Amino acid sequence: MSDADTSRSSDHDSPWKMALDAYCQEFLGLLFPDIEKQVDWSRGYSFLDNELQKITADANSGRRYADKLIRVYARDGSETWVLIHVEVQGEPEDDFAERMYTYQYRLRDRYGMDVVSLAVLADTRETFRPTTFHYERWGCELTYTFPTAKLIDWEQHWEALEQSPNEISLVVMAQLHAKRLKDGATRKDTKVALTRLLFERGYERAEVVRLFNIIDWMIQIPHGLEPIFIDEVHEIQEEKKMAYVNTIERHALAKGRQEGEVKGEVKGRMTTLESTLRNQIKLKFGEVPAWADQRIQQADDAELSEWVVQILSVDSLEALLNA
Repeated sequence: MSDADTSRSSDHDSPWKMALDAYCQEFLGLLFPDIEKQVDWSRGYSFLDNELQKITADANSGRRYADKLIRVYARDGSETWVLIHVEVQGEPEDDFAERMYTYQYRLRDRYGMDVVSLAVLADTRETFRPTTFHYERWGCELTYTFPTAKLIDWEQHWEALEQSPNEISLVVMAQLHAKRLKDGATRKDTKVALTRLLFERGYERAEVVRLFNIIDWMIQIPHGLEPIFIDEVHEIQEEKKMAYVNTIERHALAKGRQEGEVKGEVKGRMTTLESTLRNQIKLKFGEVPAWADQRIQQADDAELSEWVVQILSVDSLEALLNA
């Protein structure tokens, strides 16, 4: 892989954030079904990214995390905050449970809200299964427990993932393949197979494009195999009569091929709306991250027009592009 591919392949927090923004209920339904049943989804939910940033600002250890704080309503009518943390690093963190507790008490102390903390462990170390933070000294004792989902446990239920209509099942499969498979050709074949499964599920166009981008981000393949992957995806699209994903354009932009080519193509395609939105994002949030670049590239004029207006009132880039 190129340096860009290697860097991007290690950035699994961005696609997880995209998935959590788009499929909050589906995420809980697959990985934490007992909790999903306790939520009154008819009242809606909202993301509290600003509140989360305030309590995690000084807790940056240089590692990547996919953290989301979501306001939901329980079936008894009470407001509850759900803190979702996805541990996506290859190496588990020794202080993970303590950090979960730290986020918990900071949120409760600052906002006085009930907070349900959930952890998703995407690593492949069988013995890394933190569920409790505990300390005791001189008669003072505290025990904090939190629900955890270990993704490698789903390898024993692979058929259930394949047959599930839940969008997050594809994200879980992509994450597991990204962690397990090292051979480039095998990764390419697996990526094609997941893409075929994505098309066969009968999702709407927007879901196909979003999930394709997540899968593409998670499972990186050697540069030399990309043209083969592109051709095979085109074959699937023609077979299914679903021209949802313009893979040639996507690869030219997202894979970071020669800089001059990319800049030339982007300049030729960029609409006034897209240019305006990018400038607004830079002014309010800083440089446009890669995941947001992909989202903008896939948007039509109607979405771009809406975002140009909404950016004035939203608190985060995630909230804007996944509203």
